[in-house]
Amino acid sequence: MARLLLLSLPGLVAICAVHGIFMDRLASKKLCADDECVYTISLARAQEDYNAPDCRFINVKKGQQIYVYSKLVQENGAGEFWAGSVYGDDHEDEMGTLGYFPSTLVEEQHVYQEATKEVPTTDIDFFCE
Repeated sequence: MARLLLLSLPGLVAICAVHGIFMDRLASKKLCADDECVYTISLARAQEDYNAPDCRFINVKKGQQIYVYSKLVQENGAGEFWAGSVYGDDHEDEMGTLGYFPSTLVEEQHVYQEATKEVPTTDIDFFCE
């Protein structure tokens, strides 16, 4: 089903047809390095393979590097998930794909900035195309 998305920029309004679905939220808050969650928090390496259970998540292979952009705040005994994108020559088909993965799956290799900004999640955080 196509949904209409209204984008409003100063002096410009655009309406786009978007195909996708809004999935259930995994958390109501996330930790980020900045208020918009655009800066990389860390670079992590997968310690094992992970097969995404649905479109909110990313597939990860052992040894793959992942740029981490946000860390969901754990609620009601749910697992702790981080959002990131995979990186590596061996997995070009996955590169640039942004999604969630269990934090227990990875080991942080390098922290660029601390995730100190608590930001509310939005519907778009859990949108699947």
